[in-house]
Amino acid sequence: MGKAAEERLARLAAPRLARELKTMRAMMRIACRDRHGTAEGLCADCEALLAYATKRLALCPYGDEKPTCANCRIHCYGPRQREQVRQMMRYAGPRMLWRHPYLAVMHLVDGRRPAPPRPNEVAAATGQAAAKAEDAAPVSGLPR
Repeated sequence: MGKAAEERLARLAAPRLARELKTMRAMMRIACRDRHGTAEGLCADCEALLAYATKRLALCPYGDEKPTCANCRIHCYGPRQREQVRQMMRYAGPRMLWRHPYLAVMHLVDGRRPAPPRPNEVAAATGQAAAKAEDAAPVSGLPR
């Protein structure tokens, strides 16, 4: 594994992202077991979708401030994967309350948090504020 891949996976150690990944895994296991008949683990398709979701979560520009995907302003999943995850969540979501109540409730709580501004919007606003401050600052050494 390369250094960049290790850094991405290290981001998943943040408590909020780790819990979101754990929730995704639990939902995938529920949906795969009930829909695809897997007794242990995940089928190849669900394993590939979980690997994709893990990679996208690790690359999320929001980091630990990430909103739930339904509230996110940046949609980083491809259309096919987004639909697959949507169907999986529609099926597994209600079942999560019985099998993983803590994760289900925390996902609902996280869904109530407002989405922060996009990271590039924050950088642009900060850059504009700095430019305005430079324009407003007096230039020393020049007569008034």
